[in-house]
Amino acid sequence: MRLYLDNCCFNRPFDDQSQIRIRLEAEAKLRIQDDILEGKFELVWSYILDAENSVNPFQERKKPIRDWSQHAIIHVKEDPPILRAARKLTELGLRSKDALHVACALSAGCEYFLTTDDQVLKRGKRIEDLAIVDPIRFIREVYS
Repeated sequence: MRLYLDNCCFNRPFDDQSQIRIRLEAEAKLRIQDDILEGKFELVWSYILDAENSVNPFQERKKPIRDWSQHAIIHVKEDPPILRAARKLTELGLRSKDALHVACALSAGCEYFLTTDDQVLKRGKRIEDLAIVDPIRFIREVYS
C-alpha cells in the first residue's frame, strides 16, 4: 500500500504532546513510520515536502523530517500535469500547497494521504481513489 504523509503529519511527533489528540496522532504516525521501515507500506515523497520542510522554522525538526525522503520508493517532481491537477484541487477549497501535496500523491498512485490538518481533512475526504485521513483513522481502517 502506497502512502503520502504531508508536512503536518511529519511534524506531529514534535508538537506539544499535552493534548490527547496530538499525542494519539503522534503515536499513530510513529507506528505507521515503523511499518514503512519494515516494508509494510510504501512511502511517497515530493518536491513540495522538500520545499515546505526547507522553510521549517524549527531547526531540530528539519533533518529528521528530511531524512524520511531516503525511505521513499517514489520522489515526485514538479511537472505541468501536477500543477494542473493542483489548480483543479484548489477549486475544491484546498489551499495551494495542500493541493500540490494531494496532486503529488495522486500522481504517484497513493491509496492514502495522511494529514493532521483539519482543513485538508474537512475539504478532502476522498479525491478520486485517494483516501484523505488522519493517522488515527488510518490505523482504524488498515490495522483492523
